[in-house]
Amino acid sequence: MSKESRMRATINQKLTEMGERERLKELLRSKLTECGWKDQMKAHCKEVIKEKGLEHVTVEDLVVEITPKGRALVPDSVKKELLHRIRAFLAQHAT
Repeated sequence: MSKESRMRATINQKLTEMGERERLKELLRSKLTECGWKDQMKAHCKEVIKEKGLEHVTVEDLVVEITPKGRALVPDSVKKELLHRIRAFLAQHAT
């Protein structure tokens, strides 16, 4: 395991243990709904299903198809806010 992987695992563990991970997920959910991301993704899913036909699309296919667009559509402001929150949390709980 690389140093970066160990660091990510440690950060993730600390975020989870202290309940911050759930708070961040809730913040992300609300921000994505607020900015219309959720509606855009719902529309994209409908397009993909319409294009391929309902009987020819599995959930896995849909996830593979929409994930890149989903990531690209997350506004930079939301990414920056989450990163700021994580950094603030880590600064406050540095060991």
